[in-house]
Amino acid sequence: MASLYGIMDMATSALEAQQQALEVSGNNIANVNTPGYSRQVAVLQEIPGANPASGIGGGVEVAQVQSVQDSVLELQLNQENQNQSQLTSYLGAAQQAQTQFNDTSGSGLQSVISKFFGAVQQLSTNPSDSPTRQSVLLAAQNLAQGFNSISQSLSGQQSALNNSITDSVSQVNVLTKQIAGLNVQIQQLQGGGQNSGAVVDQRTQAIRQLSSLIGVSVTDAGHGAVSVSTANGAALVIAGEPESLTTQVSPSDGQQHIYDLGQDLTASIQGGSIGGSLQARDQTIPGLLQNLDQLAAGIENAVNSQNKAGTDLNGKPGGNIFTPPPAAVAGAAAQMSVAITDPSLLAASSDGSTGSNGNITAMAALATQGIVNGQTPADAYTNMVSTLGGQISNATSEQTASNLNLQQLQSQRASISGVNMDEEASNLIQFERAYQGAARVAQVVDQMMQVALTIGGPA
Repeated sequence: MASLYGIMDMATSALEAQQQALEVSGNNIANVNTPGYSRQVAVLQEIPGANPASGIGGGVEVAQVQSVQDSVLELQLNQENQNQSQLTSYLGAAQQAQTQFNDTSGSGLQSVISKFFGAVQQLSTNPSDSPTRQSVLLAAQNLAQGFNSISQSLSGQQSALNNSITDSVSQVNVLTKQIAGLNVQIQQLQGGGQNSGAVVDQRTQAIRQLSSLIGVSVTDAGHGAVSVSTANGAALVIAGEPESLTTQVSPSDGQQHIYDLGQDLTASIQGGSIGGSLQARDQTIPGLLQNLDQLAAGIENAVNSQNKAGTDLNGKPGGNIFTPPPAAVAGAAAQMSVAITDPSLLAASSDGSTGSNGNITAMAALATQGIVNGQTPADAYTNMVSTLGGQISNATSEQTASNLNLQQLQSQRASISGVNMDEEASNLIQFERAYQGAARVAQVVDQMMQVALTIGGPA
């Protein structure tokens, strides 16, 4: 049978345990609005009694303070977070590129193409009229400037994305160092039997931030630490050791590439804002520039060839209206320019006579012929813009679905790891009553001990 001193020890341990449980609930309530906070619970356990044969325990103690987390759910949140960040980054870049092809105001590329062939058609009605010939040259200059402007804007956007990737990689390295340091702290705390919940939450938030930059995979490294790698397995954090990524201009394309220990990861990186930026920089914008160059080269070559087939006002064979595009086509839009300034060099005549309009009529007809990889200029332009629009539409749909999934996962996390004020209020009452009960036991035992001392009985 437990002595009065033994009962007093039980009461004291109960007071301490319930007080600590109260502190845990108080901390939960204090952090109800703290982003990333995981509610904690005080895990109580019975203290073995001094005499196991008696069947009476020795009181209660807090075995550990445990953060409530679902590790699988946290991994799902990381995955959806990196998907969401990639789509957001990609859409921002793609929609910016799309503004270059906004023809609703009547000043876009489609308009200047139409106006150029319209001016050529107008010249066919009066092939020797100087003002009308000058209008054709002006329309040609506007056409070249339209191609130049869009090409330069897209190239500028590509450069901006290139710079942003370098900045993002620097942020990745800051976060991997932070995660490695938190790993060490968690190992030390857990090794010393201390509560590591607050530090684990910090690490979870850091990993979440990292996943918004680059696609990651998280694995258990043992003893409370985790290892983090890119989606293709390149190490970013190995327990307490971070691995820094580097960027370097690649001679193959002149763009910043991302390296890990000398290995080029660029083509394999997916997820996060870096993945979205790379998708726009290395796929969408180059595709637009390629199509733009093909459209410019198709018009230039066809118009130049047709002008060479006729005779100008001086009775001489026509020459190039546009400066010939590069043989490889790449750069045609950026370099497009008008080769002549004298309107009399427009070869409208098909038979050498001044009033002939046969050749200029054939030039106007190029607008409806497959001069751009078998497509008319209008169709080639429309297909280019439609393809971009389709990519944006698909990405928008994926973003909507991803956002819904992310919200559902966040709701699940809130139900598991979030602080429920009603539950905590109930816990406060429960722990308070247990504390009051332990205090009453201690008071009664104290009174009994006083009586025992007064009558000289054993305690």
